[in-house]
Amino acid sequence: MAIIGTSSFAQNAPTIIPIETRQNVLVLQTDKENHLGITYFGKKLSQAAEYKLIPSQSRQRDGNAGIYNSAYTPAGTWNVSEPALQLTHGDGNKSLDLVYVSHNKAKENDNVSVTSIVLKDPVYAVEVTLFYKTYFQENVVEQWSVIKSEEKKPITLEKYASANLYFIAKDYYLTHYNGTWAKEMNPEEELLTAGIRVLDSKLGTRANLYQPPTFSLSFDKPATENEGKVLLATLAWSGNFKMEFEVDSYHNLRLIAGINPYSSEYPLASKQEFKTPSFIYTFSENGKGEASRNLHNWARKYRILDGEGTRMTLLNNWEATYFDFNEAKLSELFKDGKKLGVDLFLLDDGWFANKYPRNSDGAGLGDWQENVKKLPNGIGYLVKEAQKTGIKFGIWVEPEMVNPKSELYEKHPDWVIKQPQRPEHYMRNQLPLDLSNPEVQDFVYGILDKLFTENPDIAYIKWDCNATTFNPYSAYLEKNKHAQSKLFVDYVKGLYKVLEKLRAKYPKVPMMLCSGGGGRVDYEALKYFTEFWPSDNTDPLERIFMQWEYSYFFPSIALSAHVTDWGKQPLKFRTDVAMMGRLGYDIVVSHLNEKDLQFSQQAVVNYNAVKDIIFQGDLFRLVDPKKNDYAALMYATKSKSKAILFSYLVGNRNGAGSDTPIRLEGLDASKNYKVRELNLYPGTKSAIKEDQVYSGEYLMTAGFNPVVNARRTSVVLEIEAM
Repeated sequence: MAIIGTSSFAQNAPTIIPIETRQNVLVLQTDKENHLGITYFGKKLSQAAEYKLIPSQSRQRDGNAGIYNSAYTPAGTWNVSEPALQLTHGDGNKSLDLVYVSHNKAKENDNVSVTSIVLKDPVYAVEVTLFYKTYFQENVVEQWSVIKSEEKKPITLEKYASANLYFIAKDYYLTHYNGTWAKEMNPEEELLTAGIRVLDSKLGTRANLYQPPTFSLSFDKPATENEGKVLLATLAWSGNFKMEFEVDSYHNLRLIAGINPYSSEYPLASKQEFKTPSFIYTFSENGKGEASRNLHNWARKYRILDGEGTRMTLLNNWEATYFDFNEAKLSELFKDGKKLGVDLFLLDDGWFANKYPRNSDGAGLGDWQENVKKLPNGIGYLVKEAQKTGIKFGIWVEPEMVNPKSELYEKHPDWVIKQPQRPEHYMRNQLPLDLSNPEVQDFVYGILDKLFTENPDIAYIKWDCNATTFNPYSAYLEKNKHAQSKLFVDYVKGLYKVLEKLRAKYPKVPMMLCSGGGGRVDYEALKYFTEFWPSDNTDPLERIFMQWEYSYFFPSIALSAHVTDWGKQPLKFRTDVAMMGRLGYDIVVSHLNEKDLQFSQQAVVNYNAVKDIIFQGDLFRLVDPKKNDYAALMYATKSKSKAILFSYLVGNRNGAGSDTPIRLEGLDASKNYKVRELNLYPGTKSAIKEDQVYSGEYLMTAGFNPVVNARRTSVVLEIEAM
């Protein structure tokens, strides 16, 4: 590592540390007392030397009020604003000060650099290192902190944020999301005013059920797709989170994000350190569209497992059989999958447990042996039967959970998270296992390892997690004299240990992150999973809105979308919507009429021909369904040679539809293109003139009308350069 700057506690000359990407910069600067503050955030200056000319914003440091633009705000001394770090020292003292010591910059490659900044308390032996990992071309910053104690006695971390940012603007507009099961990702935009706005979760396991750790922040005015200053951000953590937006007395904004300190005081022994999860963000001066493409490019290359690869199509049995199946039924479904043309058959819940058979969600969870009545020949037989039919085999698991009606619960009640003196409280008739316990970690890993060891040709895993944490208590932590307040944090750490071990042995098997729908969608979990399940609500009309909102933060290759019988829309509409992600089917293929089957078979062929454009292309949201009676978005290749346009009718008022041309994006103005309609239902004709040639300039300036209306409720177009 090359040392870029050093300091001592007595330094007077300011140290300036620019954290730069291709377009943006975060400028950090020390003051006369060596406190590290943020002086600028936004568009990068062409002359880096001018960063020292930026006013130090001394008005933000009020000797009486204790308000400061700190890069990592401590608690208990000069600061009276909301802190990023709050702790109790070994002697019981709660004061903390942090001053700059040094910083390093290490270049991992031509695109990725890590700046680390060491801060220390001048009185107590506590050290904090702030890390800023920049992805230059993608304009993405990944930020976290490491807290270390050299005190003789243990200290207690009471609040330990990943990031502390400070913004100066005329106004601040926060877009955040709320929901519940089957109603995920409902956006709300609000003007932030004086005080603190908090987004948080206290759910433990299925932490995103009511609110995800993602948001966008617009500066000066609300950002649109192509205009405005906007920050898109998310916390990479699969547990409780907290994000605080504090507009101070000078109308500047302090953002603090990290693990929720709720019931999570964390003891730190001498010479131990605590690493916070990553806070990931990108900034654009050109609206939400550019910002989201920044995140997509970064995620595919650096975070999502096999993000630059491809994905298999599949047929799931859940809505066809639920818990009621046997080998004969499944064998017929294998044939249906082959007939449909998909790559994979996915066996869902209900295949395991014998003493308490998994014939409903009320029993068997935790007993991961094949149910001998349903599957007398075991999983291995199904894998081989699927292969004989010509498709691959995948399987559902929910290894973190247990039903009280199970052999596992009877044998190991001490492995279950529950208060010993309180009545048990269930969600979906189940409780979480205690992943802070290494024995439980081994058990959960063993479930998957046994499946793969005995059936090495299993080609796909669906990992579910359907309950939140009630009555948090760990018999393991109690037995080993650890603080119960470690449970929420150590549960997530335990989960990551299991996944890390699993991926070390099985690095390439595709896995879906389910969690009852969008209950666990974050970029730390997606290190280990190839895709996530956005919602158990597969009504295609609802999915248009959900997938639209998810698309700001996650690329299409990470999003699982299935054709089901939910909703009132025709099969073509349901299929067209599902093609905006990793396409799957959850239908009874044998119930399809001749035309529906013919359409579906051709749709799978069409999808396989264009899915790389959807997975790897740039996404442009063209017509917002929240503001119009139809939606339109498109994916364009980096070379601008091909694009796929999706458009859907979302309103049913008289005359609803695309009565005016849509200005396309992501094409080359100098190239000529032809437009062809995909997924035509048998017996119908396209309203598009496929022999017409258009310049890219025309399509992006005058626009193109996909002709979406009550008779053509969904339209998919392929746009290809000649």
